[in-house]
Amino acid sequence: MKPVCFATESYEALMRAIASELGADIGAVERRAFPDGERYLRILGAVFSRSAIIVGGTVDDRETLELYDLASGLVQQGVRRLTLVIPFFGYGTMERVSKEGEVVKAKTRARLFSSLPVPDGGCQVVLLDLHAEGITFYFEGNLTPVHLSAAPIIGRLAQELGGDRLVLAATDAGRAKWVERLANAIHVPAAFVYKRRHDDGSTEVTAVNAPVRGRHVVIYDDMIRSGGSLLGAARAYKAAGAEKIWALATHGLFPEGALTRLKESGLLEGVVCTDSHPRAHRLAQESGGFLRIESVAPIFAAHLAEP
Repeated sequence: MKPVCFATESYEALMRAIASELGADIGAVERRAFPDGERYLRILGAVFSRSAIIVGGTVDDRETLELYDLASGLVQQGVRRLTLVIPFFGYGTMERVSKEGEVVKAKTRARLFSSLPVPDGGCQVVLLDLHAEGITFYFEGNLTPVHLSAAPIIGRLAQELGGDRLVLAATDAGRAKWVERLANAIHVPAAFVYKRRHDDGSTEVTAVNAPVRGRHVVIYDDMIRSGGSLLGAARAYKAAGAEKIWALATHGLFPEGALTRLKESGLLEGVVCTDSHPRAHRLAQESGGFLRIESVAPIFAAHLAEP
């Protein structure tokens, strides 16, 4: 029997793309809000003894709880096997304590999903390009975490953008290992910038580690939020002689004004990211071609299609 796919409200488009790749059925959910703000959810159609997939990211607390509620409801309705596809796992930067008293929200969210009842056929959570790979170890009990990489898509996009003068670059040394591995895989040079952190918390780029003069630099970061680190790196690569610069990311969050700042900086030819975060689609339509979206549906579908 075909699997049946569901989604939280913000991830309907990506779910449909994954279902199309898999040839899976699409399940329906009735949603409405009560006057006091409480949310009503109802799973429509029979799911007993079926394999179910839910696509939903923890982009905010409402989406997180809807994902948890739908998963709990599907188990209650008797699904045989359950898979949570979380394209963007929020709170990834809060994966450890840096100041006394901080709450490690990446761990508390993982524990929340680990408390789900597990159907007889098992339960797994499928994640993509986590900001910190150790987050997978926060999931407990019988919930099996799977960490997928968008590297095949990222590598292809970098080659399309940079052509035969491509240098694959990182925003800083922290992402350099990942970028270096991918650069070696696609046989291009890698670069990163050195930073000095000041007492007030600000950072200063001090050097670029590789020649980029006359080259097409594609800067990769797993996640673009405000874009401050990205712009700092772009300035350094431009000062070192880069002819053209693009930004490439798995997760494009772009909180208020971030994409506009990147566009108006004049440093970037454009930005490319995946559809792992729902905000990116809307912004791409408004960006006049500056932001391009590539779907990660094939990455998830390839894993989900495995027996």
